[in-house]
Amino acid sequence: MQLQLTNLGKRYNRHWIFRRLQATIVADAPVAITGANGSGKSTLLQVIAGALEKSEGELTLRLQGQPVAAEDYFRQVALCAPYLELIEELTLTEFLAFHEKFRPWLPGLDSTKVIELMQLGAARHQQMRYFSSGMKQRVKLAQAIGSQSALLLLDEPTSNLDLAGIAMYHQWMQQFAKGRLVLIASNDEQEISFCQQRIAMADFK
Repeated sequence: MQLQLTNLGKRYNRHWIFRRLQATIVADAPVAITGANGSGKSTLLQVIAGALEKSEGELTLRLQGQPVAAEDYFRQVALCAPYLELIEELTLTEFLAFHEKFRPWLPGLDSTKVIELMQLGAARHQQMRYFSSGMKQRVKLAQAIGSQSALLLLDEPTSNLDLAGIAMYHQWMQQFAKGRLVLIASNDEQEISFCQQRIAMADFK
């Protein structure tokens, strides 16, 4: 399992966010994407996720040595980011059931188990519009980390989490990120301390 980034670049009009980015990401070797605010960390994750079109270069995901076809790529990607919204009119139970129709959970997980992992059982029938920011972040993280996908992309994953939530994040990464390609956009060491490789966005301007 491998993600190869070759001379990858993204620009808006004449302004390059990043250029000529080179990296090889392999399973079980989490990668941190670091850089100042506005350096392009989130933009890079969105390009890798397929949410934004690249401006130059190549991006190739290989599973069992074979490139993943463009039409199947989205099935292999899970993204958690502060700017992604939940469907707040749904209850937690309804939202996870809706999610499950489009993306299966990892083996051994189901919506009930995911609610237990989030420790949100008391709020299972509550509309998510009434959730605190920390509760919403737990849902976003569980949705991404618990999804069956080869590529896991996390943008500032502990945003709005208290100490218990941060501990939960580390536990989930140890338990559910093994054997996957993981990229984490952050400058916070408590989010990326276990990353074995780092991409500094300042190197690709």
